[in-house]
Amino acid sequence: MAFSANLEMVDSEARITLEGELDAAVAGQFRQAIEQAVQQKPQKLVLFMNNLQFMASAGLRVLVFAKQHMGSEVAIYVIGAIGPVLNTLQMSGFQQAVYVQESYP
Repeated sequence: MAFSANLEMVDSEARITLEGELDAAVAGQFRQAIEQAVQQKPQKLVLFMNNLQFMASAGLRVLVFAKQHMGSEVAIYVIGAIGPVLNTLQMSGFQQAVYVQESYP
């Protein structure tokens, strides 16, 4: 399945919907979406991962990049992560740096 990272700004929230498999070959697309979001200076970054089947360590590095460049005042929400994606977050301990939720209002 092809990877996509679609950014949408809703008020002061940057919302990125991720689909497919996030590996080293496509991590640059995710990083570009993050960089565009950083320029908008959002108060929240919301990552919809319901349709993300896999996330390699390259995707995790982009999440760390997001955390560093958004700053500590910007909350990052990971929504709908399941299976291998959730396992990657848990094994790295990164789920403690973000809000992991099943759904988002």
